Amino acid sequence: MSDPHDGAGSAPVEPVTPEPPHPLRRTLLHQSWLDVAFVHWAVAPESVGGLLPRGVRPDVYEGWTYVGLIALRMHRVGWLGLPGVPYFGTFPETNVRLYSVDERGRRGVVFRSFEASRLLPVLVARLGFRLPYMWAEMSVHREGDGVDYTTRRRWPRPGGSGGAHARLGLRVGARIAEPSGLEDFLTARWGMHSDRHGRTRYLPNAHPRWRLHRAELLHLDENLITAAGLPRPAAPPVSVLFSPGVPVRFGAPA
Repeated sequence: MSDPHDGAGSAPVEPVTPEPPHPLRRTLLHQSWLDVAFVHWAVAPESVGGLLPRGVRPDVYEGWTYVGLIALRMHRVGWLGLPGVPYFGTFPETNVRLYSVDERGRRGVVFRSFEASRLLPVLVARLGFRLPYMWAEMSVHREGDGVDYTTRRRWPRPGGSGGAHARLGLRVGARIAEPSGLEDFLTARWGMHSDRHGRTRYLPNAHPRWRLHRAELLHLDENLITAAGLPRPAAPPVSVLFSPGVPVRFGAPA
C-alpha cells in the first residue's frame, strides 16, 4: 500500500480516493477526456526524484512509483462558464507523467510532456502556463473493441534520429467492477504539480469516478518516455487500462 507518512517533516499524505477529496470552489477550465488509454511501468522512486518540481517527491505504492503513458481524445476545452470550443478545444493528446506528492500531502501528477495536435492550444500552454506541450501529428481510431493511437511530434523536435513518436494499440476488455488499490492509485489523481517561475503550483481537478476496463496491449512502439528525460522501460508495462472517459473541471491553482 501507499505510505501515508512517506515524507519526513511533511503532512500526512491524503488517502487515495476514487472521487475528489475536496470540492472545487470555482471552475476555471472544463473539458472531457475520452477514449483514455493508461499504460504504466513501475520504477524505483530514486530514478525519477530529480525530475520533479521543488517541494514535491515521488508518490509510491508498495515501494514503487510509476511512469505513465496516457493517450486520449481531448474534447471541447472551455474557460469559466463558456461553452467548450469545438475545433481548437478538441484534439488527440498523449502525455508522459510521473506520480507526486507535496509537503501538504496532496497527491498529484507531474507531466514530463504533452503531445497535442492543435498548434494554438500548444502555444497558449507553453507561453502562458509554462507546460511542456508539443505540437504533433496525431490520430485516434476506434473500431469494435480495438483502439489505435498514433503520435509523431512536429515541434519542438528532440535530438536523435526518427523524432519523438508513439504508436499504441489496445483491445478493450471487461469493465472492472472494483478497481484494485494500484488501479485507483494510477488513475484517481486530483491535481497536477508544476513549476512556474521557480515556484511549485498545484492545479486541482474534479471528475466522476473512472469507468475502467481491462485492456490488452496489442502493440507499442514509442520513444516519448526517453524524449521526456526518463530511462527506457526495461520490462513490459505492469498495468494497461482503458476508460471511455469523463468530464473534467479544473479549479484555481494553489
